[in-house]
Amino acid sequence: MNDDIPTKPDIEALVKLQEAETQIVRLNDVMIKVEKEKEKLSAKLNQFGNALEENKEHLSRATEACRDCEREIQVVDDRIIKSNEKLRMVKTNKEYNLFLREVDDNKKRKDVLETELLELLDEKEKIEKIVQESEKEFHLLKDQIEEEQKDIEKKSIDDRELLDEYIAQQNEISKTLDPSLMNRFAKISKMNNGSAVIYVEDAVCMGCFMNVPPQLYIEIQRGNSLISCPQCSRILYHINR
Repeated sequence: MNDDIPTKPDIEALVKLQEAETQIVRLNDVMIKVEKEKEKLSAKLNQFGNALEENKEHLSRATEACRDCEREIQVVDDRIIKSNEKLRMVKTNKEYNLFLREVDDNKKRKDVLETELLELLDEKEKIEKIVQESEKEFHLLKDQIEEEQKDIEKKSIDDRELLDEYIAQQNEISKTLDPSLMNRFAKISKMNNGSAVIYVEDAVCMGCFMNVPPQLYIEIQRGNSLISCPQCSRILYHINR
C-alpha cells in the first residue's frame, strides 16, 4: 500500500506512536499478570474460607445433635419419674408389673441415649478443635495473603505510572495525526498484537521477516510516503545506519 502524500513528519510521529503503543501493550500485559496473581491469592483464601465454613456447619450440626439427644434424655427421665410415681399408687400386681416394665424400658433407653450422647460430645469436641485450628490458620493465611497482595500492588505502582505516561504520550501524538491515519494505525495494531509500525532492514520487514520488493524498498528508503508491508500490512520505515 502506497500513499502519495509526502509523509516524513507523519512517519516520525508514527514511530513515536508505535514506541508508546509497544510499551502500553507490554505494561497492560504486566497489569493483567498482576491482577491474575492477586486473584489467585484471593481464590486461595476463599477456598480456605469455604473449608472453614464447612467445618463450622459441621460443628453446628454436631451441637444440634447433642442438644437433641439431651432433650430426648430429659423426656425419658420425665417418663421414669412419672412411672415411679404411678408405681407408688398401683393397687394390683398387674399394674405394678406394667409400670415397673415401663421404668425398666425407659432406663435402658436412657442408657443407650447417654452412651450416644458421650459419642456425640466426643465427636463435637474433635470438630471444635478442627474449627479452632482452621480459624487460626485462616487468619494467618489472610494476613499473609494481604501482605503479599500489598507487596504485589506496591511493585506495580511504577508500572501503572509508566503506563499512564505512555497513554498520555500516545494521546498527545494522536492529536497531531489525521484521524484516518489513526484509524489505520489502530486497525493494523489490532491485527498484529500492538505492532503497527516497524522498520525495514536489508529489504526485510522486521515485523513478519518477509522480503520487501526492491522498488518498494527504494520508496521506503526515500521516506516520502507511507508504505505498508505487502505481507503483514505494517507501516514500514527505514533506519539510516
